[in-house]
Amino acid sequence: MAGSAVAHAAARAVDRILIVKQERRLYLLRGEEVVDSFRIALGWQPRGPKRYEGDGRTPEGRYFIDEFLPDSDFYRAIKISYPGPEDIARARAAGRDPGGRIMIHGLDPALAGWEKDHWLFNWTNGCIAVTNEEMDVLWRTVRLGTPVEIRP
Repeated sequence: MAGSAVAHAAARAVDRILIVKQERRLYLLRGEEVVDSFRIALGWQPRGPKRYEGDGRTPEGRYFIDEFLPDSDFYRAIKISYPGPEDIARARAAGRDPGGRIMIHGLDPALAGWEKDHWLFNWTNGCIAVTNEEMDVLWRTVRLGTPVEIRP
């Protein structure tokens, strides 16, 4: 991971990521200024917070970036810190596993040719998908520990 952190040093970092599920948008912010935004695809069951592993939902809440995965099945991936304590408690109360490995990632190779329209349908298992070109922007501007807020 140290190599990944060095590779990220060249671009000006953003302060936080805001994801608004209803808008299908990911915003990159420096202070209160939106410096970029991307259309996103979500989990195949987009309404409501993630409750447990396999429910097809994208989490809602406050997290942070905790890992960079250059060799993801979906081009590149940036893992967020889901599940948090509230997510774990909610899943345990239902007798379920909260799941994990929620990421912001590029496109599945099977979607080649759909880059412009990938966001028109929710095809992930709960992750947040952007185009590969947008993933490159994230890769250059996001750092370990960057806060991520996911709103309904």
